[in-house]
Amino acid sequence: MHEGKLSRGQLQAWALNRYYYQSIIPIKDAIILSRATDPAFRRVWRKRIVDHDGDERREGGILRWIKLAEATGLERERVMSAREVLPATRFIGNEYLNLVRMRPFVECVASSLTELFSRDLITLRMEKLRQHYPWMASGLDYFEARLTEAPEDAAFAIRYAFDHAATRADQERVIQALRDKCDILWAQLDALYFAYVEPGWPPPGAFRIAADAKQSEGKRG
Repeated sequence: MHEGKLSRGQLQAWALNRYYYQSIIPIKDAIILSRATDPAFRRVWRKRIVDHDGDERREGGILRWIKLAEATGLERERVMSAREVLPATRFIGNEYLNLVRMRPFVECVASSLTELFSRDLITLRMEKLRQHYPWMASGLDYFEARLTEAPEDAAFAIRYAFDHAATRADQERVIQALRDKCDILWAQLDALYFAYVEPGWPPPGAFRIAADAKQSEGKRG
């Protein structure tokens, strides 16, 4: 993606599958919220749900991601139905929900700490998307919003982890929770690469790149 080597169809596959992951984030946060016994924690954490679902005053991250998918040429209903996501994408997303349902509370909070590294990556991604895929420029509002939302969320989560992982064993479990979350994200990327790059074998029922979207439109000109 950052090298401008993806076709429009490959970007569509990424946007469609990533939508499923985006759609479960507020569900994940609602599970964490339901397990929280501290009102002060709940007051801060519920912001995450609004950031993704939106409210009467502003649109949320899910709608912004739909607009990104539409910028690639996908229809909104097709994206929101999630009918064509990879089986691995569905499994991985559900596994994240299982993590926050079953693990100790501080580990659930720590699993969100991938956001510690997101600001620089998002900045780079926006630069490269504008450079190589200018036709996607109308769909980058999601990333613009996360430049401020993600660091705020990460700062709260890391403080919580510092305050509540008191023993060495607790700290190791917090680190492992973050590693497990990284594994979830890597597994999704691996599934996308296998299905749409090399060898390029999407399973039955999954999104397939249309013939007119196979030519790379990421190159300049």
